[in-house]
Amino acid sequence: MSNKDTGKKTTVGGQALIEGIMMKGVSVGAMAVRKKDGALHIEQWELPEKKWYNKAPFIRGCFNFVQTLREGYSCINKSAEISGIGEDEEPTKFDKWLVKCFGEKGAAAVGEAIAGLLVFLMIAVMIVAFLFMPSFLFSLIENAVEADISIWKSAFEGVMKLLLFVGYMAVVAQMSTMKRMYGYHGAEHKTIACYEAGKELTVDNIRPMTRFHPRCGTSFIIITLLVSIIVYSVIPINPAEWWGIENLALGAVLRVAIKLPFLPIIVGISYELIRLAGRYVNPFTKILSAPGLFMQRLTTREPDDSQIETAIAAVIPCLPKEGEDDNW
Repeated sequence: MSNKDTGKKTTVGGQALIEGIMMKGVSVGAMAVRKKDGALHIEQWELPEKKWYNKAPFIRGCFNFVQTLREGYSCINKSAEISGIGEDEEPTKFDKWLVKCFGEKGAAAVGEAIAGLLVFLMIAVMIVAFLFMPSFLFSLIENAVEADISIWKSAFEGVMKLLLFVGYMAVVAQMSTMKRMYGYHGAEHKTIACYEAGKELTVDNIRPMTRFHPRCGTSFIIITLLVSIIVYSVIPINPAEWWGIENLALGAVLRVAIKLPFLPIIVGISYELIRLAGRYVNPFTKILSAPGLFMQRLTTREPDDSQIETAIAAVIPCLPKEGEDDNW
């Protein structure tokens, strides 16, 4: 593959937080969060040395993905505390009851436990809906038409997952908190684009840059869904037919369970593809990046100058030191 773009292709990247941005470079990570008084809170930390499984092709995808999720979740929680979001809200009757029963410290601990449980339940419901519903719906359709249409099962499930994902992102994009976060997402992309263009990181230089980037997490999810359609189309999985199961719900559950072990393979392939998209510019990578770049119209917004300033503050500590190489 040839890189037709003369611009720099960096490994520096990050994610939007609540009123802030987290960035990761070669050896340093940093986050900048806008506090209620308008001041910027900036933290930076040394990144651990990459192990062999963080660098081995097709294996690194799963490990790096899980690590990114863990770090991102931690930074989002920290940014919520630093930004002071929700501090001005009046305590609810439930909050007052917790304080009355457990005291200030006990109420805080119980509240965190309940919040964690709710997040777990919400994620569980989303996973069930995302993995189980497409299989179950196809089983209903297959049963209704009374014909063998199993050849279309993987394609149908993949398209349904894409529609569910796009629909979910479209609804979330209407929330005021997410609109702010998507503005920071746009600022992150614009700042990286400015750095890759070799320009000085100033608000004026960053403002006209594109808010779409091929290495975005949104693009990674879209590529993963598309790769899953291809993989599951090649590998026939139909437990209902294999074992003569007539219960549609049970057949759908078993189909999902059998597909789960293939997820690391799918994530590994998708990770290598997103790396290609971030490194090269040619017809193949343009086609590969197109769906994700289109979806970024939902997950990014044009940032204001204060959000761009936050992105600059987050990325500067992460830029490569002397002797370090941040090229792909």
